[in-house]
Amino acid sequence: MKIATTTGDFSFYCANDCDRIKELHCAGFRYIDLSMYTFTPASPYMQDNWRDEVNKIKELADSLGMVFVQAHSQGGNPFSEDKKHVDFLIDATLRSIEICGLLGIKNTVVHSGVAAGLSKEEWFVKNREFYSKFFPAMEKYNVNVLCENSTKKNMGNKYWANSGADMYEFIKFVDHPLFHGCWDTGHANCEGNQYDEILALKDELYAIHYNDNRGGGDEHVAPFLGTLNHDEVISALIDVKFKGYFTLECDSSLRKYKYWQGDRRQFEKESRLRDPQLFMQRHIEKMMYETAKWMLESYEVFDK
Repeated sequence: MKIATTTGDFSFYCANDCDRIKELHCAGFRYIDLSMYTFTPASPYMQDNWRDEVNKIKELADSLGMVFVQAHSQGGNPFSEDKKHVDFLIDATLRSIEICGLLGIKNTVVHSGVAAGLSKEEWFVKNREFYSKFFPAMEKYNVNVLCENSTKKNMGNKYWANSGADMYEFIKFVDHPLFHGCWDTGHANCEGNQYDEILALKDELYAIHYNDNRGGGDEHVAPFLGTLNHDEVISALIDVKFKGYFTLECDSSLRKYKYWQGDRRQFEKESRLRDPQLFMQRHIEKMMYETAKWMLESYEVFDK
């Protein structure tokens, strides 16, 4: 397996994707997961000259010998009652698919929708309707859209296809040749067993998000900073004959001052030590690459 990671690792520390890609290269990474999760109307990729921005990062990656291999499209909830939010979510997702096409990215993750009170069957129907909005773009640019497991720690009592079996069933229900699945190891670590769940995805497992946590929340920290059983997951990936990239998504290994799972305590008198710094993330990034390489080498599946 080849090791990739997300540009989101440096979203807090760098102002643009060119600088983020340079940081990934310095840490040893050669395969890029492009994070398009937090587009806003002001984002450069949502402007009239957005293709110029895409060309910039493509030319930079080419010059560094790096390859875009995966992406994460816009975050949001298509079942929100906020029409403005939903309209932008759809527009930004369509733009992200087009960007994937231009960069040669085959797989991008698009989160499903969620709402209180939906049965499994209702969730299936409403999400198929949502994903079908992207079928023409997926076909035009030959890009796979991937759904992803979540966890009750995030969704509470709302239904979501968290298990491998439910994901597989949903993918077959959507029934489109460019619609498949991504397995998030951190989400699954909050649920329990992963080996059987990964195998239940069978040949619909097209990508992974590899991250760790302590089981109590969706922390997105580097391997061995949590309780994830790495032998279990690597064994499952081998046994399911996973052919994708070993893609890390550990962008919260250093906790920022403001974080969706809990902010740092405030101290009114001083704030100079409030946030982690770029030099810290550089150390973490190198450690993540070296750790992932050791993990894959231990199972004789590492590929440059």
